[in-house]
Amino acid sequence: MTSPKTKTTQTMKPATAAKKLGVLLSATPAEFQEGVVSRDELNELQSKPPTWLADLRRNGPHPKQVVAAKLGVSISGLARGGITEPLTTAEIEALKVENPGWLERERSIQAELRKEALKVKQG
Repeated sequence: MTSPKTKTTQTMKPATAAKKLGVLLSATPAEFQEGVVSRDELNELQSKPPTWLADLRRNGPHPKQVVAAKLGVSISGLARGGITEPLTTAEIEALKVENPGWLERERSIQAELRKEALKVKQG
């Protein structure tokens, strides 16, 4: 007779959880940064975000992938534009209003890439 298998809880490092939540790890509370996050805890954070998480998602600072998505450019495009640090929502909005040349170029590059991907997908 075999003993029943106990279900092991999947856990992840705080950096992985922060990435999945779309927030900057260094901006999260110390207890989040210092622990491990279970799959159930991650699901709970996603479905019922605590105040700190809702504030971070709303105001930032945001990690590169979120900044790039909000600006409609690639992460490489951010680097080419000289954006190497996390930005707050207010800084992102200011960039959109200012619309510097590099941002226009990178957005047009992204638009072309999306068009090409659509052509390939449609076959």
